[in-house]
Amino acid sequence: MPVPGGEFNGYIVDALAGRGGTAQVYLAHRADDGCALALKVLEPRHRNPENIDRLHREFDLAQRFSHPRIITVYERGEDWLAMEALTGGSAQDLVGTDQSWIIPIKLTALQQIAGALDYIHEAQVVHCDVKPSNIMRRSSGSAVLTDFGVAQELTHADEPRRPVVHTSLPYAAPEVLRGQPVTAATDQYALACTAVELFDGKPPFTARTVLKLVDMQLNATPWPISYRHKHIPRAIDSIVAKAMSKDPLSRYPTCTEFITLLTHAMT
Repeated sequence: MPVPGGEFNGYIVDALAGRGGTAQVYLAHRADDGCALALKVLEPRHRNPENIDRLHREFDLAQRFSHPRIITVYERGEDWLAMEALTGGSAQDLVGTDQSWIIPIKLTALQQIAGALDYIHEAQVVHCDVKPSNIMRRSSGSAVLTDFGVAQELTHADEPRRPVVHTSLPYAAPEVLRGQPVTAATDQYALACTAVELFDGKPPFTARTVLKLVDMQLNATPWPISYRHKHIPRAIDSIVAKAMSKDPLSRYPTCTEFITLLTHAMT
């Protein structure tokens, strides 16, 4: 693993920035031109074919896109990749704060990510793992969509889809849990769960067991968050409920339309 102050494949490692489930992220700079970036390196015990494939997929898909709200990647090796350094934290940092001044910040982040999702959907890609920890922020505060490791390409409707092996249950749409094909509406469901968490302090459904959480995602109606927060209009409840419809065809045509309605109701 890289060591702060040491060299790693042509990069000088500056500091450990964070740890994920399978990898560590370091702040670094290029040895030749000093360009600042981040290095994501799989930990040795996680360097199995599945995780390596996910890391390569994360790089290959992100490299296809050119959008200001999608992370920029630069280079990859067998078990690492170099990418844009995002030093402003994540959307997780915006969860659970009720001060009125932060509401526009949350709404702006959601609008930016909705635009990024609509962009990849037009390119026939579904992210499949939208959640606060995968929405990073630049030092300027702008939101950036990251981690395309389990994304799916919707190339031809009659071809078999790549199964979603990893899914974050608090944000998983019913069709994912049923093993049905994912669509752009799948990301919209996860974005709605993310929006609820930003404003309510927790995802729409929480449970003590995996089976109970799965059952709630499949069958339960999300509790109206306006009942718990006086500053949230009742219109928000119906807007979120539509984006979280159990039937993907009943959700909004685009993520932007959903977040635009949410924004208008909140402001």
